[in-house]
Amino acid sequence: MNTEIFQNNKRYNTFDNYCKRVFGTKIAKVPLNCGFTCPNRDGKLSYGGCIYCSPMASGDFAGSVELSVENQFLQITEKINSKWKDVKYIPYFQAGSNTYAPIDVLRDKYEQALALPEVVGISIATRPDCISDEVLEYLSEIHNRTFLQLEIGLQTIHDKTSKIINRQHTYEDFYECYNKLYNKGINVCIHLINGLPGENRQQMLESVRVVNSLRPHSVKLHMLHILKDTYAATMYERGEIVCFEKDDYVNLVCDQLELLNENIVIERITGDGSRENLIAPLWSIKKFDVINGVDKELKLRNSYQGIRSKEN
Repeated sequence: MNTEIFQNNKRYNTFDNYCKRVFGTKIAKVPLNCGFTCPNRDGKLSYGGCIYCSPMASGDFAGSVELSVENQFLQITEKINSKWKDVKYIPYFQAGSNTYAPIDVLRDKYEQALALPEVVGISIATRPDCISDEVLEYLSEIHNRTFLQLEIGLQTIHDKTSKIINRQHTYEDFYECYNKLYNKGINVCIHLINGLPGENRQQMLESVRVVNSLRPHSVKLHMLHILKDTYAATMYERGEIVCFEKDDYVNLVCDQLELLNENIVIERITGDGSRENLIAPLWSIKKFDVINGVDKELKLRNSYQGIRSKEN
């Protein structure tokens, strides 16, 4: 076990530890909502978004779209500063598909964020089918002057599941986009969701094995949340989606961490839907119970991230 990577009694390569190694201090992501839409919402590909996506376009915890980039940032960092001292920031363009706009609009938003105080880079969440060649060149230019991370929603490698969740792109679409970003040296964080309808445990592990073989900069592991006013809620009511029990989810995540190379940064191992909108699983509200459960299970196994990564 690499003690230089696994610190603070963690047996996986946390984003917090990574940032302290790279930037020498605590880094906080600041979630922003700039009103970007998505081809799954505006009719280019579909309407309504993916089955799990909230009316807020997955920006439920982001700033208010009615505020400027600067005012969202200042409002959120005021709260962060009351919690942590000596912290620097990465503005996180979270809500919607944040490369799905004209290049001039993107440039204006990104440069505003990069000019804010105590900012060390930016993180941008998007889809693999929303990065034009023009946007790619601009992202490469940002990468060459500061820290840049592209968060790409893959969710699953299984195209059959992608159709069920109304993802409207294939694994091949993702792979083509990923290679373009990888060849530019841009840090990519791949998002995966556990518990998607129709998938079994082996399929979820297979998604992780494939992602591990790509050697991305980082990974986010989510669980499927059932939120109000989503099609997933309708499917849940019809019995077409069965949510994890907490212990089963903890064990799955530990299995997945074991398959991921230790150099891959783990940004997230669970998620937390807003209390007002969450239908299930209700135990996920206590996020730190899940995180602590993973820590305890890895210790009980005498295991750690990457112990089985050479299985690929």
